[in-house]
Amino acid sequence: MSRDTALILCPLNLRHARVEYNAYREAVDMARRRGAKLLVATIAPEMERNLNIHDSEAYWRKELTRFVEAHRPEGVEVEMVVRKGAVHRQIVKLANERKVDLIVMESSNPRVQDYLLGTTASHVVTHAECSVYVVRN
Repeated sequence: MSRDTALILCPLNLRHARVEYNAYREAVDMARRRGAKLLVATIAPEMERNLNIHDSEAYWRKELTRFVEAHRPEGVEVEMVVRKGAVHRQIVKLANERKVDLIVMESSNPRVQDYLLGTTASHVVTHAECSVYVVRN
């Protein structure tokens, strides 16, 4: 099965998206310029730190939907995905499963100033089968 439309994956850490979402803006711009579909994903933790969250996947799906609706990209087809597990592994797994053409992601946690590239971005760059565009905070 071939796909005519390019697919861009933009993983979001919704805990930081209210503060910093430069990668999302960049992914939207790239998708618009290339006529690509945008796959926006968030990775829910296996174990929630917040004990008030009983259904982690449903909670994060609602948060992702809220974020995308608040930042709806004009003229870009968007699909949302929620996965559970280790963030760095799930991003690579999703990209490989969906045969993504490009991953656009943040470089690191916005509160971490000491690293050139966060550990998640570093793992994705090393293990993804597609190109990875890393946006500095």
